[in-house]
Amino acid sequence: MRFAAFLLFGLALATVAAPSSASLSESLRPMARPAETPGAAPPSAVRLASSLVPRARGAGSSDVAPAPAPQITQVSNSGFARWIEGFKTRARRQGISEATLRAAFRGVQYDPAVIERDRNQSEFTKTLWDYLDTAVSDTRVRNGKAALRKHRRTLERIEARYGVPKEVVTAVWGLESAYGTFRGNDPLVQSLATLAYDGRRGRFFEAQLIAALKILQAGDITPKRMTGSWAGAMGHTQFIPTSYLAYAVDFDGDGRRDIWSDDPTDALASTAAYLSRFGWVKGQPWGVEVKLPRGFDYGQTGMRVRKSPAEWARLGVRDIAGRKVPNHGTASILVPAGARGAAFMIFKNFNVIERYNTADAYVIAVGHLSDRIKGGPAIQASWPRGDRALKFAERKELQRRLTQAGFSTQGVDGKIGPKTIAAVRAYQRSVGLIPDGYASLDILKRLR
Repeated sequence: MRFAAFLLFGLALATVAAPSSASLSESLRPMARPAETPGAAPPSAVRLASSLVPRARGAGSSDVAPAPAPQITQVSNSGFARWIEGFKTRARRQGISEATLRAAFRGVQYDPAVIERDRNQSEFTKTLWDYLDTAVSDTRVRNGKAALRKHRRTLERIEARYGVPKEVVTAVWGLESAYGTFRGNDPLVQSLATLAYDGRRGRFFEAQLIAALKILQAGDITPKRMTGSWAGAMGHTQFIPTSYLAYAVDFDGDGRRDIWSDDPTDALASTAAYLSRFGWVKGQPWGVEVKLPRGFDYGQTGMRVRKSPAEWARLGVRDIAGRKVPNHGTASILVPAGARGAAFMIFKNFNVIERYNTADAYVIAVGHLSDRIKGGPAIQASWPRGDRALKFAERKELQRRLTQAGFSTQGVDGKIGPKTIAAVRAYQRSVGLIPDGYASLDILKRLR
């Protein structure tokens, strides 16, 4: 389901430092890139920050920027209880029955641990390649192949109905919950009520709470079994309640859309139904790793420039084996790490996966993991592994210095969007560098 609309408080792509093993305790969903950056060549860094899905951080990571302990206001249970009574009045107006409210709120208390998680947003920074090392690790690929073997008949039936490849559905499952291993065990109504009462994103969380009550009222799940992440993501593929109401399906025909149980059938089918609903093109890849010719115009990269594979071939673009890319439809060239990293020719299905999460890092991870589960090779190009991601303060400094040097970013906000990328490209051209728009530490050092 699409978290992007609700996760845009990140400043760049975000994910988590997590062990590359089956013991991943949380989702590997990265944060969405800034809302104003569609079509831009993405920034080099993946910013790690708290999202609406909790995730494990690698022990001893050197990426952690020290941050003061979050200030959590002590809340009396009586204040929370009064809020619940007011909320119940609003819920009744939206058709929630007294019986549903009574069952859902039995034993519910204010949960300060949820607020602490929401507040604890120490800045993490990781590069795209470090994220992919975890998201598409050998262990995750191996476990994905095993999960596909175990559920092949179900996944083939899902593919036949919705047209979404079984490997893609399996890859989403792998990134969201480590193939169902970690689905979250926080009581959902309590978590959502706490977050709605807290008020920081109260309107959003109250909407999720209303949706959760509608799910309970429909009989798809009981309050006791309605568990998930501390921020409301549920089941094998981490639907939030509003997305569940809109897109979840009862694929096994038992009368319930059960994404919580050990049987992943409804959850996997719901994921395929979601992707199908947003225009999945059957038979089209998400993307293809390509080689760009010497002298390639990097101003042609980014999602705003779309050409047929034949047109790209006339510009010298070839797949890794040196062949012309087949005509899968119009495509763009994505260079997430600039001229020194991998390049991808991406198709409409890239944008469809974006509907699940708008972060380029996440889409590349899902696509590449699906390719690996199918038996494809690892990414062949090298990455600029000597680079590190820019921290938030450095991104702001980069914007200030570019503007001072005559290459206006039209604002200083720490977001590497299309205006900053255009400014980087203009600066690169002025000093004789490849104008790939890659906002690197090297560019910042040159500007200093």
